[in-house]
Amino acid sequence: MVNHICFISATDTYTIRKKILRPTQSIEECQYEGDSAESSFHVGVFDGELLISIGSFYQEARKELNGHLHYRLRGMATLPDYRGKGVGKQLIAYSEEVLNEKGCELWWCNARTSAGPYYEKLGLTQLGDVFEIEPIGPHVIMYKQMV
Repeated sequence: MVNHICFISATDTYTIRKKILRPTQSIEECQYEGDSAESSFHVGVFDGELLISIGSFYQEARKELNGHLHYRLRGMATLPDYRGKGVGKQLIAYSEEVLNEKGCELWWCNARTSAGPYYEKLGLTQLGDVFEIEPIGPHVIMYKQMV
């Protein structure tokens, strides 16, 4: 599968964020603090003209983790018809290149517990116990040290 991966605007992510991640919430609730920060970036994977996967990265430290420059992944989602085809892996690989260029020492996310095994395959490690994010559900903190 050949997909096009590139930077997109925060606004471009809102439709998939709502459809996949926050179906019971308004489009306004799909806008995250930091979306427009200069240090933030948003990545999209396209199949032709169709946006099929998204991920947003924010410069945000996690005090329990070592390193000086941390980024947080939020709002990663892939349309259902494209899951299991390596699309998310492509998005993360592209994003990690960008993070390396920025001098990022580690990245982390609040992962839904159902996505934990997926993130483990991408090289992330769980930190701490399961916690609840209302109204979304159970999550764990996961992180990856950049080499």
